[in-house]
Amino acid sequence: MQGTVDGFSYGLVTPVAAYLMACLGGALGLRCTTRSLLVTRTWRPGWLALGTGAIGSGIWTMHFIAMMGFSVTGTPVRYDVPTTFASLGVAIVMVGVGIFVVGYRGATGSALFTGGTVTGLGIASMHYLGMAGMRLNGSLEYSIPLVTLSVLIAVAAATASLWAAVQVRGFRWSVGASVLMGLGVSGMHYVGMAAASVHLHPVADSGGDPPGRLIAPLMIGPLLFLLLAGVVVVLDPRMVSGAVAPGPPPPPGYRVPVRDSYRLPPTEDRRAASRPLPERPGHGSRDHRAARPPARPAIRRRTGPHAGQRR
Repeated sequence: MQGTVDGFSYGLVTPVAAYLMACLGGALGLRCTTRSLLVTRTWRPGWLALGTGAIGSGIWTMHFIAMMGFSVTGTPVRYDVPTTFASLGVAIVMVGVGIFVVGYRGATGSALFTGGTVTGLGIASMHYLGMAGMRLNGSLEYSIPLVTLSVLIAVAAATASLWAAVQVRGFRWSVGASVLMGLGVSGMHYVGMAAASVHLHPVADSGGDPPGRLIAPLMIGPLLFLLLAGVVVVLDPRMVSGAVAPGPPPPPGYRVPVRDSYRLPPTEDRRAASRPLPERPGHGSRDHRAARPPARPAIRRRTGPHAGQRR
């Protein structure tokens, strides 16, 4: 017996709330990734880890908010706790690998391809592992073409968002990148849900916990983490603008030391570069030039028929 799958049991409430949560997690995570490119390598792992947690928590929360509107006629839908937690861990680990690749290798083609592919596969793995954690009186079957399409959507959206995070600066571009990631994650989710069909079994109880009792408490941790990441973004103005605080320009003729190819040098480096270097004697100093003997005038040679005769 085939069960009827409904992903919009509460109308547009769950899709809109899930999309906004995906945008929030993407915005915080991408801003942290951008901020990691503006600091020294000592602080970079911390910013990348914060961005990883924000994106992973955002897409996981988005997935299960959308799943609260998922129902199947003829069977209750419950969830297995270990598998549900495992989907969150997979999302954070795989998204972290992709973000760290781009954070350390920059916007090169190979880095974006690798980072976007791993991040997109992490989003898709989180979704289908969460689906595997469902417990119902039946079995799930998937359409392979739609599953493939959902994975491609996740990879494309992740790659484009990571490119925007490392290439562009400014609040508007960041909002656009987060909107794109939210569309990609939400689109991947609902295409994956459209790929699923349920074949009902005459079983009395499938086990597991109901979604209202399980998912709501589980989302407290990711939501608190997103709140913490949001506070960090608000308290750091450079996280919002994506720019480095301006400093005094170096004088002409002096090279400004650049520690990182992705950012401008800090203010203290600029001030250090503005101090003239001491001149060493014997290497172009004024005293050395003054000690040189005057150049001898050039001897003019006589030309003509009497050039070799003495006067």
